[in-house]
Amino acid sequence: MALYSEKVMDHFRNPRNVGTMKDADGVGEVGNAKCGDIMKIYLKIREGIIQDVKFETFGCGSAIASSSIATEMIKGKPVEEAMALTNQAVAEALDGLPAHKLHCSVLAEEAIKAALKDYYDRHGIAYAPARFPDCAHCEGCGR
Repeated sequence: MALYSEKVMDHFRNPRNVGTMKDADGVGEVGNAKCGDIMKIYLKIREGIIQDVKFETFGCGSAIASSSIATEMIKGKPVEEAMALTNQAVAEALDGLPAHKLHCSVLAEEAIKAALKDYYDRHGIAYAPARFPDCAHCEGCGR
């Protein structure tokens, strides 16, 4: 049995939405000190819809694949739908990740939420702080 699904390999070899965005409406960057993965997500939002999304990821193949598929999952979607994206949904969309790589899907979820929080902050949009909890597990609990 292969360690990685064909979808993981496809998104690693052919990542979608790679790049930066100079005029982004929201930018989120997260990292995992234990494994060294760093993800940065850029969002362009118009009338509550994510019109464009780009990412830069420094990390392993699972991190790149998680970033790529997560951007595909939120592009063209309402902000509220993007807020609801979970790391489980990212992992499922990749047809699974090895247990020791699940933290990559967690980082993708957190990077998107960090970019959305930045968007809300930049545009003076009120939100409940509980929607953006600080990541207490990034020091390597394995979540």
